[in-house]
Amino acid sequence: MTVKLTIDCMGGDHGPSVTVPAALSFVRSHPDAHLVLVGIESAILAQLKKAKALDHPALTVVAASEVVAMDDPVEVALRKKKDSSMRVALTRVKQNEAQACISAGNTGALMAVSRYVLKTLPGIERPAIAFALPTRTGYTMMLDLGANVDCEPQHLLQFAEMGHALVSALEGRARPTIGLLNIGEEVIKGNETIKRAGELLRASALNFRGNVEGDDIYKGTTDVIVCDGFVGNVALKTSEGLAQMLSDIIKEEFSRSWLSRIMAVLALPVLLRFKKRVDPRQYNGAALLGLRGLVIKSHGSADAYAFEWAIKRGYDAAKNGVLEHLARAMEENASSLQHLHHAGDEDSVTLAIAPAASDAAPLFLKT
Repeated sequence: MTVKLTIDCMGGDHGPSVTVPAALSFVRSHPDAHLVLVGIESAILAQLKKAKALDHPALTVVAASEVVAMDDPVEVALRKKKDSSMRVALTRVKQNEAQACISAGNTGALMAVSRYVLKTLPGIERPAIAFALPTRTGYTMMLDLGANVDCEPQHLLQFAEMGHALVSALEGRARPTIGLLNIGEEVIKGNETIKRAGELLRASALNFRGNVEGDDIYKGTTDVIVCDGFVGNVALKTSEGLAQMLSDIIKEEFSRSWLSRIMAVLALPVLLRFKKRVDPRQYNGAALLGLRGLVIKSHGSADAYAFEWAIKRGYDAAKNGVLEHLARAMEENASSLQHLHHAGDEDSVTLAIAPAASDAAPLFLKT
């Protein structure tokens, strides 16, 4: 079966000069994929002509007359640019003309337009950004990473359910482990929101392993780590900063003297393997979970190699039925909540299904 994906070719810092070559490279290695390239037609065709691929059978160009800029306010993207490449690409997913949309565009705009066009799944109050972080044992899925700054306990439970569905679909694990990011492992630690979220998770049918701390993220202690968007985004940006600092220090030390330069040459095979193993471009592509369609957010500054990895995320999510897994997981959770209600655990049930007091509209891995 052909996997059909839409690409917002105008999104990101580089637009078609990155997105089109990435799409071409992807379809050459995935014969069962068909990509719909959405954007300013002349710009896309110029890149295809440059690559001598104007008539490539696995690529279709769809014109859009507007572009959501990286600094556009959300309301501009949502209300004024109704023929943007981002919105046209998402609309094709809504109309079942594609199974996933990939964009490197403005994160806030992508979340808002995705939510408006696709709507949320039943049982999901707020979509979340899920991203795969490398660990010593593989990777861990972490969410939310910035879509929801303020969360209620039931939102963290929903994030856990979405992370469970994503890892289950991609890795075939029936019961992936779930951890709640906290300042300590003990159940008495954390603020009231975290404590109440822990109670909900322990009462759920999920494979909840309890609280995890910051140093557990890269140990791979659990398959999924849940947190609110404020904490998750700070953790992600801190990790990126640390990785860059370590890279700079290694370069400085190996260039400090003639002897260290000789050592660098001798260590080059190890350094290249290390670079390949932790190359952040291979982890590009965050899933916007909880929508009635698959949306993958690429880093705005991604090069062609990194953007191709984001396309792979969308391809894997579509091929492995992530959306169906997520919908089924939400149905199963609703049943378990109903069971708890009949069992008399009324307080937990009320908390789990209560609507949010406020609903703010404004990244996954398988190689």
